[in-house]
Order: sequence, then structure tokens, then C-alpha cells
Amino acid sequence: MLSMIGLLGGIALLIILTMRGMNLLLAAPLAAFIVAIFSGLPIFPQLAGEGEVNFLTNYMNGFAGFITSWYLMFLFGAIFGKLMEDSGAADSVSKWIIDKIGMKRAALAVVIACAVLTYGGVSLFVVAFSVYPMALSLFKEANLPRRFIPAALAFGSTTFTMTSAGSPEIQNWIPIEFLGTSPYAAWEVSLIVAVFMMAFGYWWLKKMINKAIRNGEKFEARETDSTLVRENLPSPMLSMIPLLVVLIISFIFHDSLAQSALIIALLSGCFATYFLNRKYFANVWGAVSEGTIGALIAIANTSAVVGFGGVAKATPAFASAVDVMTGIPGSPLIGGALAVAVIAGLTGSASGGQSIALPLLAPHYLDMGVNPSELHRVVAISSGSIDSLPHGGYVVTTIRAIAGESHKDAYPAFGALTVVVPILGVILAVVLFSIF
Repeated sequence: MLSMIGLLGGIALLIILTMRGMNLLLAAPLAAFIVAIFSGLPIFPQLAGEGEVNFLTNYMNGFAGFITSWYLMFLFGAIFGKLMEDSGAADSVSKWIIDKIGMKRAALAVVIACAVLTYGGVSLFVVAFSVYPMALSLFKEANLPRRFIPAALAFGSTTFTMTSAGSPEIQNWIPIEFLGTSPYAAWEVSLIVAVFMMAFGYWWLKKMINKAIRNGEKFEARETDSTLVRENLPSPMLSMIPLLVVLIISFIFHDSLAQSALIIALLSGCFATYFLNRKYFANVWGAVSEGTIGALIAIANTSAVVGFGGVAKATPAFASAVDVMTGIPGSPLIGGALAVAVIAGLTGSASGGQSIALPLLAPHYLDMGVNPSELHRVVAISSGSIDSLPHGGYVVTTIRAIAGESHKDAYPAFGALTVVVPILGVILAVVLFSIF
């Protein structure tokens, strides 16, 4: 009982501290410490028996493990985004898109850009880094409140693309190992759900933006924004080539190199941006330096939350929660969706929720005769729902580190599009599977 109180209390504390603006590098270990104390975990490895879990080791293993896996992707993604910004390529593409689809559809342009990169296999974090400069330019040109940029970035990356059939994102691939399916599992239902999430989510985003505009909100420039007024911009067609380079290379090497393909793709994107637009750069090495600093801040914030998950997973309460979720009565699809969603929410990670739940869920439900393709799609979509609570690593990185917004301003729209919309998508998927 104490362990469960500590787990829930730790999550609540982390969310509250994050919403109030406390630095995650302090808030996450503090919340994890509360979880450890209530669960009776030893604080230091010297106080634990051989092979026993302890607060310090579990937290730092989670923290360091994420950096080990993702540092180069964060680094090259951040530098790529800054090079696109400094060369004027982001401005060029944004102006071209506005000319083609109209100023009123600036938010749609951001969503589409994120969707294309995400479905091409680019990491969610990298997409946010890469598209943000263009999004900032688009919102500035359209005079839209900048607090909606994180919501637009996340909506295009983590909803109708990340967990859809055919997506090369890891959230669509983890179930394959446990269910023996393919990345195109249940593609017919997936397509319907994706179209629904795209249409409904964009309608909701526009509704929120229009309401803010009616209340007098507009784009507000900051001292940290680039104030350089460019007389000459690179060709928009030429400026889009680096984005296509990232997309194509990540797609080509995804099967053979998995996540490491992103390193090659993003590095290639950096070189392509430089060589195609080198005469337009204002301060190329300054852009590289700013990108490096941004990457360090972003990956540290995310790793702090992953460390919290490393402690949470070691508690008796977490094991009990997994048992309860896997024993939910009723439709196996509902039970599977709830189990993965809740565990993803506890860890702040869609892939983490799947990795923990599926080894337990898959054998149980397959023995019951559940269609593995249907379970694959429901689990994938549900993993991308309450993983986006305020303390999630992607949430904090996108809102705070990349966009420089506060949770108070940006999270209401962010949460509506990345939590509520996917939940509705899961419900629709379950209903469709029950009909057909």
C-alpha cells in the first residue's frame, strides 16, 4: 500500500513541479526519491544487497542509458534544425508553403511537415528540432499565438503518424517481436483511425487557435528569436532537399541500421543544408554551437524523466499495477489498450509502456485466440495516448527545451491533441474491430 501511495504521489509531484516550471533535472530525481522511500528501496548501492535494486543505480542507469542511445540523434537533429534556420532555408520553405496553401493554414503546414518526417522514420525528437524553425517562421508570418507551436509539432508527429500501419517509428515495431505481426498490421482500420485523428485533431487545433485570436492573442517576438531580415533567401525547392535527404536516407537504412540510420540521415541533412545553401549562412558555426547547446539541454531533460521511470519500474507497486492491468475483464482489446496506456503514462514513454506490458500481455491474449494484428494496432495507438502527460520526456523537451514555452501556456492544447485525440482513436479502433 505504501509503495502504491509513493508511486502515485511521486508521479503527481513530478507533474505538479513540472507544471510550475521547476527544472526537470531537479524535479525528476526528487520525485523518484519519494517513490523509492515509500517502496523501501535502498538509496545507495552500498546499502543494498548483491543484485538488489536501489534508488541511485536505477535512476542513473535510466538517465545514462537514454543518453547513450540517443545523444547523437539529438545532437545532429538540433544542429540540422539550426542550420536550416541560419541559412534561411526554413524561412524559404515556410514562405513557399504559405503562398501555396494560404496564410490561414500555417498550422496545417506545420502538421504536414511533421507528419511527412515522422512517417519517413525520423525520430520524434528530431522532427521537433528540425521543424520548429519553420514553424516559428510560419506562425510569425501568419501572426498566430506561438504557444500553439508545440501542440502542432506533437500532433503531426505522435498521433496519426507515429502509431499508424506502415510507420517506421519504434512504437509501431515493438509489437512485431511479441505478436509475430508486420508493421502493416490491420492497415484498413489503421487508415480509418488515422484519417479520423487527423481531421478531428486539426479541427480542434484550429478551433483553439481561433478562440485565442478572438481573445486578442497574437505572435509575440522574443529577444532570442532571430531578428535578421533577409533580402535574399535560398530557393524553396533547394531548401526542401535537405528535408528529403533526411527522409529518404532514414527510410533506406531503417531496416539494416534501425535507429542508427537516423545518425546517417541527420548528418547527411546537415551536409546537404550547408553545401546547398552555404552562401546564405549568417553564422554557420554559431548555428552549430547553438544546436549543440540545445541538444544537451533537451536530452538532459528527457533523461531525467527516463531515470524516474527506471526507479518506478523497480517498485512493488509498479509490478502490482501491471498485474491489475493484465487482468482487466472484458474484451481483450480493451484490456490490452488500457494496460499499455496506463504503463506508458507511468513511465512517460510510449515505447516503454509497450516494452513492459507486451511480454506479459502477448502470450496471455494470444492463448485466448485474440487476433494478433488487431491487438498490435490497438496496443500501438493506445501507447501514444497518456504517455503525453505533463511529465513525459517528449512533452517537456518540445514545450520547454525546443519551443521555450511554459506548461501553463502550451500544455492545454498539447494535451488535448496528444492525449484525448489518441484515446478517441483507440475507442474507434476497438469499435471497428468489433464490427468487422
